Order: sequence, then C-alpha cells, then structure tokens
Amino acid sequence: MALTPRLDLRQTTSLVMTPQLQQAIKLLQMSNMELAEYVEAELEQNPLLEHDEREQSEGQDDAAPANGADDGAADGTQDPEPPQDSLDLASADSMPADGDAPLDTDYENVWDGGDSADFDGSSLRFDATRIGSGGRADFSDSESGIEATLSSEITLQDHLLEQLGVDIVDPGDRLIGLHLITMLDGAGRLSGDLSDVADRLGCPLERVEDVLARMQRFDPPGVFARDLKECFAIQLREMDRLDPAMQRLLDNMHLFEKYDLAGLRKACGVDKEDFADMLAEIRSLQPKPGALFEHEIAQPVIPDVLMRPQADGGWRLELNADTLPRVLVNRHYYADIARGARDKEAKEYLSERLNSASWLVKALHQRATTILKVAAEIVRQQDGFFEHGVTNMRPLVLRDIAEVIDMHESTVSRVTSNKYMATPRGIFELKYFFSAALSSADGGATHSAEAVRHRIKELCDAEQPGAILSDDDITDRLREEGVDIARRTVAKYREAINIPSSVKRRRIKSGRT
Repeated sequence: MALTPRLDLRQTTSLVMTPQLQQAIKLLQMSNMELAEYVEAELEQNPLLEHDEREQSEGQDDAAPANGADDGAADGTQDPEPPQDSLDLASADSMPADGDAPLDTDYENVWDGGDSADFDGSSLRFDATRIGSGGRADFSDSESGIEATLSSEITLQDHLLEQLGVDIVDPGDRLIGLHLITMLDGAGRLSGDLSDVADRLGCPLERVEDVLARMQRFDPPGVFARDLKECFAIQLREMDRLDPAMQRLLDNMHLFEKYDLAGLRKACGVDKEDFADMLAEIRSLQPKPGALFEHEIAQPVIPDVLMRPQADGGWRLELNADTLPRVLVNRHYYADIARGARDKEAKEYLSERLNSASWLVKALHQRATTILKVAAEIVRQQDGFFEHGVTNMRPLVLRDIAEVIDMHESTVSRVTSNKYMATPRGIFELKYFFSAALSSADGGATHSAEAVRHRIKELCDAEQPGAILSDDDITDRLREEGVDIARRTVAKYREAINIPSSVKRRRIKSGRT
C-alpha cells in the first residue's frame, strides 16, 4: 500500500455549539441578578437594543401575556409569541400530557447552527407581564432603593478611634494604638504578632504590650483579645468575676468544647450549684464583641417563580416579572441609520448588531418559558410536599423532570440552579425539591432523603436527657416506620443537619437541667 497524500470526503454528524446556543445556555443558568447585569451590559453595547418603557394597562389580566400588537404598529415593533408567564395547575392529575404541553423547547437542540440572519428578530419584543400592581418590571425604576435611605452606622474602628483620642494622650502610644486597631478582624479579635508592630515602629515590645493592655479596657468589653480565653477573661474582669475558680474554668476550655461538664466541674473544684452559675455566666459572654458593630444590609432572596393556591383547588404559577428585563429591538432606529450607511463595514456592523439584539430577545423569551415549564412539573411531582409538608416529599431526580417535559437533564440542571420559587411554605431554590430515594423496608413506595433527614431531626429534638437516641436507635426507629436505612447513612444525615453525636447531646441536655 503506497504511503502518499490524498483527499477523502467524509460525512459525519456532530453537535455544533453556535454562538446563539452558547448565549442561550449562558442566560439559562444565570440568577436574576446576574441576568440584570448582563442585560444592562448588552444595552450599553448595542445601540439597537433598548428598554421597553411602556406601561401596561391597569386593567390587564395578570395571567395574560402582554398584548403589544397595537402598540407595535405605533412604534415600529411587533410582539413575538409572548412567553407563557403563568400556568394553572388544577391538580397533580390534571396536568397536560406531554404532547399537549404548550412549550416544546430543548436548549440542547433548539438551534441547528443555521444562519442567524434567517431569523428576523427586529420585530421581536420580550415583555414580562407585571404581577399584581407592584413596581415596574424593567430596570429603569426611578425610585431609589431603600438602602439609599439608611443612615450611616458607626463602625468598630470609628468607635475605637474615638476612645483612643480620649484615653491615650502620648502621640507615640497613639500611633501604636492605630496599628493595633488595623490588626483587628471582624470579631474584634487581634490578629498578628506584637513583635512585628514593635519592629515596624522601632519601639520596645514592652511598650506595645502596655498600650494593648490599656486598649483591652476599651468598649466593647473583650475587644483586642488574642483568643477566646482572653476575650472571656477581659469581660469577666470587667464584671469583677474573674476569681480563681473561673480562671480554672477558662484554663480548661477544651473540656467545655467537648461538653465534658463533669470533668470541667472537677477541674474547677466547685459544687454543682456554683458550677451551674459559672456556666450561665460563660454563656452570657460575647465571644465576638466586634460583631456588635456589623451593620450589613440583609439582601432578601428574590424568587423567579410565584406560586399561590387557587380558590377551586390546585396551584397557580407565575413568572416574577420584577426579575425579568423588558427589552426590545428598535426597528425605526435601525432603518434610519441603515439608510445612511454607505460602506460595507458599517452595513456589516449594523447587521451584526441587529442579529445580536434579536437573538438576545429570543433567548430571554426562551429562558422565561423554560423556567416556568420546569417549575410547573416540579410542583406537579411534589404536590404532596406543598399540601402536607416535608414528610410527604417524594424522591425526585433531574431525569424524572427531563423525561416528562422532553428536555435534556443538563437543561433541567441549569434551570434549577440559582432559581427560587415563592410558595405558601416559603421560598425554596428549585434544586431543593430534588432528593435521593431510600427504599422501603416492606417493599412499598420509596422515601425521600430530605423527608428522612427531617424525621431524624424530629427524633433528636424530642429526646429527653435520660433517653438519648444513638444512631443505632434512630436506625431501628426508622425501620419500624418503614424506611430501609443503614446506620452509617443515619450518621451521615445527622452530621449534614449539624446534629451532634449521642454522647455530646447527652452532655448538652444534662448540662441544661
């Protein structure tokens, strides 16, 4: 056989990740805050993309998609088929069959790599319907956020600097104090080595230690401590309660951490009544005095899907329009500047911007409808949880949802990441409703791992000090209730929900009585 170069033709099939598909996948896995930032960046870069500033009519039905046909005739844009932004679930058994589902979109197969110019996106508008009579659904809300109305709070550093200026007069000692303040962490604990401060400032270590001792009397009590033991000692000294017995307790804090209360009381050399008073005093101390000056504004989770019961039974799902941008492609502006474009480069730029804006609008539309479709199937599958609570949660994996709605598992995984649903039982991430299956001891229906973890917590919370359940005891209880589970699985679930071992629980509960 001759080894010579030659040309062969081969026909193969492969999945091509087009830029449009990559954009859609990227948008699908974004949270609502990341989506808002992304859309704002696109609005700045693309002159053909703009906010939809038009308000919806007050009398429009919440569930109805925005009707922009008449509006489009006025401004040169027309609506595409709007995203289905609400869905009624009459019951778990009355969901539409797979073939009747209004949405049939799989992000893995939606684009075949064809020319994006075939899609005339200039006439598309993505319009998220407003839910109720709340604020605007776009990102051009003129009202300032509530954070802008908050008064400034004094920080720990500001509080300590005020005391430093009053209590320490010597300029050299003040400079040392400034360095010590910069060495504090968020808990008010001193981090770093004092010898480094002495070397940097060129002063004796004894002087730095003397300044530290004076600053340890600053408010709040316990600040500038180097460890937990010193933090408690400073606070007890401030209350005139650092007697020899309390000092011995601090010296044996490792026994307290192990809940070895009997050994700790023996080390302190006090009777049971005095020991109980000492423990009460220790528990009243502040292990992180600097945390009193933390003033972080709590950022609430904004749900992507709103769920509410219907009067005639079942559930109603709606997309939260406040988390969805309202953007459109400005056809008039494109026509105006296209007439003035003379060279080939300008025309190619306008064409590329038009296609980019059009595909973004379509991707937003597709993201919204896909989220609603996945959420609706989750509600149908977990109807028992919403009706009766976590004990009725059924096992669920990504494949169960993907097969019903005819999508790939990876698509369902992207939809459920960083997406939240507001339900009558609280706000949950969509991934919360997926749980592994545990077999039944009697061969019946399987049990959800989340429901089993909840049952383990109930058993531990109901324990009496004299009847603490070991992992073997919990295993036997669950098997009596029909859950086939191993002891090591019980231990893993117990540790996952931060429940101590039976030995520690016995010491904790006996110490409180």
